Amino acid sequence: MSPSIWQIIIVGVLLVLLFGRGKISEMMGDVAKGIKAFKKGMSDDEIAAAEAEEEKKKDPPKAIEHQNTATAETKDSKVAQKKAG
Repeated sequence: MSPSIWQIIIVGVLLVLLFGRGKISEMMGDVAKGIKAFKKGMSDDEIAAAEAEEEKKKDPPKAIEHQNTATAETKDSKVAQKKAG
């Protein structure tokens, strides 16, 4: 059951009587400022993401060289032999 036109009109009149015309327009202005700030924040995030992506393309990934485990074990055993002998 949806509200009829008369119910909507009565609620509108009550809002105007309670808050006054100035207060309602002031609240709507605050809502509009909030929406604009949200949109600006979203666009700032997109710009920052695009800059980060561009920066990532400039610097190629660097390879990390790591030792083979067998090579590391033989080096450790050689060091142990030098200390013992």
